Amino acid sequence: MLFSLRELVQWLGFSTFELFLHLLALLVFSMLVALQADIDTLSLSWWLVFVPLFAADGLSTYFTAIVSIRLYQENEKRLAVLRLLWVLTVLSLKLVCEVLLCQKLAEQEQARDLWFGLIVSPLFILLQLLMIRACRVT
Repeated sequence: MLFSLRELVQWLGFSTFELFLHLLALLVFSMLVALQADIDTLSLSWWLVFVPLFAADGLSTYFTAIVSIRLYQENEKRLAVLRLLWVLTVLSLKLVCEVLLCQKLAEQEQARDLWFGLIVSPLFILLQLLMIRACRVT
């Protein structure tokens, strides 16, 4: 079963523009990872490969701040604070996972203690929060 766009916007808490922004960043990131995997084609550092994801997170944070300020000015203070807290929590958990994965890939020898269970643990927390939110949203 696929979700409609309205259901995704309601469940994830992102606007349609932000969802498009993250999907576009994921597309560019996927192409860069494929080029990075083929060593003869492109020799970029892993930090440069992750730039589209970092940029999407930054732009989404900026957009969320603008929307929250406008909601606050329109006397929707509760909605503004809840949206800001939710989106910043989701983006910060996603960013922690991205940074840890990038560090593991870039510095394989120095990051031996950084195991993949630790890297994806923010995603597990995010999934738990999404399940709680899905139970509350009707």
